[in-house]
Amino acid sequence: MSKSISLLLKAAAFAADRHRRQKRKDHEATPYINHPLEVARLLAEEGGVRDAEVLTAALLHDVIEDTRTTRRELERRFGIRVAALVAEVTDDKRLPKQVRKRLQIEHAPQMSRAAALIKIADKTCNLRDIRERPPKGWSAARRRGYFAHAMAVVDGLPVKKHTVLAAFRRVAKPRRTAKP
Repeated sequence: MSKSISLLLKAAAFAADRHRRQKRKDHEATPYINHPLEVARLLAEEGGVRDAEVLTAALLHDVIEDTRTTRRELERRFGIRVAALVAEVTDDKRLPKQVRKRLQIEHAPQMSRAAALIKIADKTCNLRDIRERPPKGWSAARRRGYFAHAMAVVDGLPVKKHTVLAAFRRVAKPRRTAKP
């Protein structure tokens, strides 16, 4: 087995373990691990990303933010670059939600290209989920607010042309409603 495949499988198993008790906010309460798996899949299949460390970071992108995993632990297990990419896309949950949202927008222009691709894939998957399986209790206004926030973050990122960005633009585009 190649080192790249081994790294990805190790990351998938690690993420599955760390997110094992977490569920998505949809009505079905789907297993949380589906989200990082979909982010990595989008990057690889729709985005053509072949860099195993970027895909590994995509699998792990929420473990610091949403579990007790530390950056140091990721460095030991997956290397400095993977840990740095995960750290770049991680919000500080100790801060109020509105501050975190503002900081996502402010920090977007300084992100590395690799971290920006992960962030775009993450936002794309979130928007797809909101469209297809809206979080329980989210009003239409709240969903529109998330779409607007995602657009503001992605618009600020240093990636201006990539197939992952095209995927984001397709899902972020407002749906036309049929005329009566």
